[in-house]
Amino acid sequence: MRVRCVGGIVRDGQGRFLLVRRGRPPGAGLWSIPGGRVEPGEDDSTAVARELKEETGLDVRVGALAGTVERPGPGGVVYEIHDYTATVAGGTLRAGDDASDVRWVPPDDLDGLPTTPGLRDALTGWGLL
Repeated sequence: MRVRCVGGIVRDGQGRFLLVRRGRPPGAGLWSIPGGRVEPGEDDSTAVARELKEETGLDVRVGALAGTVERPGPGGVVYEIHDYTATVAGGTLRAGDDASDVRWVPPDDLDGLPTTPGLRDALTGWGLL
């Protein structure tokens, strides 16, 4: 079974990435781009904005598709993740929903964090690192 998901790649004026530490499986305890499942009736842009608000407290303007990855899930599920660029439009940064922490991370600090598998490779492949 395939599950459509989205993520929002947000950078601040200093070039830092907005990352969340996953509070639940899959990837509990690992740092990743905020995002999640596309709900029935949502388009990707709506889902990105909703997920970022839920996980980070920030309102975003969703931009272009940066890239797509597939990740295995439990029970043979395949998560098809469409990651979009986004910019902050408002809100207050706070961890929420299934995120246990949220922070701005300089690109050079990515190697020192436990991140979800393939995160750095995807960002590099999409020309964002």
